[in-house]
Amino acid sequence: EEGEAGSPLSTGSSILSALQDLFSITWLNRSKVEKQLQMISVLQWVLSFLVLGVACSAILMYTFCTDCWLIAVLYFTWLAFDWNTPQKGGRRSQWVRNWAVWRYFRDYFPIQLVKTHNLVTTRNYIFGYHPHGIMGLGAFCNFSTEATEVSKKFPGIRPYLATLAGNFRMPVLREYLMSGGICPVNRDTIDYLLSKNGSGNAIIIVVGGAAESLSSMPGKNAVTLRNRKGFVKLALRHGADLVPTYSFGENEVYKQVIFEEGSWGRWVQKKFQKYIGFAPCIFHGRGLFSSDTWGLVPYSKPITTVVGEPITIPKLEHPTQQDIDLYHAMYMEALVKLFDKHKTKFGLPETEVLEVN
Repeated sequence: EEGEAGSPLSTGSSILSALQDLFSITWLNRSKVEKQLQMISVLQWVLSFLVLGVACSAILMYTFCTDCWLIAVLYFTWLAFDWNTPQKGGRRSQWVRNWAVWRYFRDYFPIQLVKTHNLVTTRNYIFGYHPHGIMGLGAFCNFSTEATEVSKKFPGIRPYLATLAGNFRMPVLREYLMSGGICPVNRDTIDYLLSKNGSGNAIIIVVGGAAESLSSMPGKNAVTLRNRKGFVKLALRHGADLVPTYSFGENEVYKQVIFEEGSWGRWVQKKFQKYIGFAPCIFHGRGLFSSDTWGLVPYSKPITTVVGEPITIPKLEHPTQQDIDLYHAMYMEALVKLFDKHKTKFGLPETEVLEVN
């Protein structure tokens, strides 16, 4: 009969079953490869951020002692001539910002950018980014790459993510950072971008800085803002609109050892923060090959960055403390409203309160 072994129907069913099994295996393998590529793309940025500058400095110093010393001499000579470039906005590269590696980076968590209002290109802006997290991964992906299409969502706006000036003293790392549109977070750079670089500039400042990173932990929504008013003063001096920005999930991707106030660990962290500009954190994510081991790969938790409504800021060449306090209070209120409006959309309960320190 047709249904018996060896019949055309039986043979056809076997072939179809084999093809389905093959497709299933291929799909599973492809899925695993995609996940590994995502993890590798994230790990390369984490390692670049942590060790690239120090490693390249050591390699160049070693090169001075070899037959290739001329390479090091040429690089350091060029570096001397190029020293102030970061303070003028750097050298962004659309090619680097559009690398496929950043799309893998985005999909690992995943990271998304939510626009709530249009930004006009005739104004300049200072985005306050909250919270810092351990590494500000959402800030990097959204504003220093095109993975979440920031240039399409805010056409005509040039984002500049501001970070520690010390990073731009590190050979090779400085070129990597500048290619993404990252600049030093100091007054000279911000003054230049807001006064001598035309309009349509958006400087992203992680307001809480190192102090905020020390309290970063899963399940905690807290920002260091109450006494951070320098960015408001800069906005007033240049008439740059303030844009509150909150990144839901930024604190979820790493676990950290939190030292209590008064402990030796917190004392060391505060000394580093005061004299060097950053606070060393003892943190961990998952391993590269297993989520059950510790490593530097962050946990794959969603990060959603919500860009709020701009606060119109007047230009005051010499703002008074009263002016600064007024607009700072407006900014804090706008940030809390932004958090409250969107928190339930991204997994937080209605009762969750943003802690402002």
